Amino acid sequence: MHVELHPRFSKSQQGQSAKALAAACVHCGFCLTNCPTYLDKRDERDSPRGRIYLIKQLLETGEATEQTQLHLDRCLTCRNCETSCPSGMQYGELLDIGRGLMEQEAPRPALSRAFRWLLRNILTRPQLLSPALRLGQTVRPALPGFLRQKIPPRQTGARSTTQTPLQDHPRKMLVLEGCVQQAATPSTNAIARRVLDKLGVSLISAPRAGCCGAVNYHLAAHDDGLNDIRRNIDAWWPYIESGAEAIVSSATGCGAMLVDYARLLAADPVYAEKARRVTELTRDLAEILADEELEKLEINTRVGKIAVHPPCTMQHALQQPTLLDTLLRRAGFEISTITGKLLCCGSAGTYSILQPATSERVREKMLDALTGDEPALIATANIGCQLHLQAAAGVPVVHWIELLDSP
Repeated sequence: MHVELHPRFSKSQQGQSAKALAAACVHCGFCLTNCPTYLDKRDERDSPRGRIYLIKQLLETGEATEQTQLHLDRCLTCRNCETSCPSGMQYGELLDIGRGLMEQEAPRPALSRAFRWLLRNILTRPQLLSPALRLGQTVRPALPGFLRQKIPPRQTGARSTTQTPLQDHPRKMLVLEGCVQQAATPSTNAIARRVLDKLGVSLISAPRAGCCGAVNYHLAAHDDGLNDIRRNIDAWWPYIESGAEAIVSSATGCGAMLVDYARLLAADPVYAEKARRVTELTRDLAEILADEELEKLEINTRVGKIAVHPPCTMQHALQQPTLLDTLLRRAGFEISTITGKLLCCGSAGTYSILQPATSERVREKMLDALTGDEPALIATANIGCQLHLQAAAGVPVVHWIELLDSP
């Protein structure tokens, strides 16, 4: 696709990058049958190809309308289209640029801006999110159904987060604690620590590290997102210099952002090399376990059939579509049969909050595919997917690491 840049964008790095990215689109339409929002409404503007045209229009005219905003907002950023694109279109990167320019050219109403600001500043701060979540959980039974669904029940069944390993192993890995996960399912990383402890690995956290940057960056607050990245690099760097073996993410949404650090800070003279090193060291928790001797763990595999949900970020950003299924089969679990396409669950970061109707329709299709074989539970690898699916699943939805935690 050829783009003639508007004079205001012709000399900007963003404009030149967007022009080069858009050039990869050859209008083939292979993306259409793999785009959840196009399949939901059958509106070309809600397809990757349609959104690329909208971004092209913005780049060429220097203007964006409410319709541009509407259809770019409706994108899940699941990146199913990238995996199915024969020409290697990096759609997610182009969308981030388009959304950033759109915020400048078509400013949102004050109420919408304020709501997005609140999302960015509460979701990324566990010290604010945790008490708010606890209050919501306390009054949850009295709330209307549509609100009750948005508040996850208090985590039960997983062992206390205070049961942490006592050993200090020579092998050490950094862990990203996360934001929503730290508040909503604090046992996830506690379990990861216990499991890795039995495999001779100490999982440590850097106190000054925080949000991976995804919430800010994907809501078009690019400067704030890049500052999140720089803060994390500063927090992790002493541990990296001391020999940390890896930077581990137990949420694939966060991991997808970490592997992008090198690209996002490639032009930063201070952080480019450090960002590249962080990207090199980043590993999903499942990648770590895949290289370890699972026989050392006392795993209870008699839990019934498990439906494996590989999040979009695992399938497309991390390019590990079968990793979770392979790992759980190797551990000895019975894996249920999936009866349809696993495109996206509809969580997509803040999408389920900002686009609830579309998100719920997309989730319904995902649950139909996951539960057709009547599994006893669903195992996933991302906190947003876990909470979103659990709200309507009818069976337990757990982070897969819980299945490897010995009693």
